[in-house]
Amino acid sequence: MSEEYTKNFMNEGGEVLLFNIDETLYGIEIKYINEIISIEQITVVPKVPEYIKGVINLRGKVVPIISVRRRFGKEEIPYDERTCIIVLEFDDGNQVGIIVDRVREVTNVKPDEICETPDCKNVNANRYIKNIIESGGEIKQLLNCEKLISDL
Repeated sequence: MSEEYTKNFMNEGGEVLLFNIDETLYGIEIKYINEIISIEQITVVPKVPEYIKGVINLRGKVVPIISVRRRFGKEEIPYDERTCIIVLEFDDGNQVGIIVDRVREVTNVKPDEICETPDCKNVNANRYIKNIIESGGEIKQLLNCEKLISDL
């Protein structure tokens, strides 16, 4: 994603899909969202990092699937009826699915609700968080989708 787009989001805000991992609320800019699907059969691929669950066939296209829990070093939990896959699509046409505990809602974020992440090694050492959003009395962490999938 271009640096210009990031500046525009900081200055203008935009729509964000919110989802939970445990009780933590995360967001993804709506421009990345291709679709949300229920958990389906994932084909395991040998010798990949443990956070890569495998691949699915999505209408004839092979899509890698990442466990956000594992990517963040959290313990896996059994899937339930609210567990789903958010299929992200990037500028180059590549798609990646991320498994989340539950999708919450799409919300419109105003520029004054968007904060830079603290520049502290212990707070954002993994660089998966692009911005902090504070609205409605809640803190939401906006994911940096490129960093999240950078090792694929």
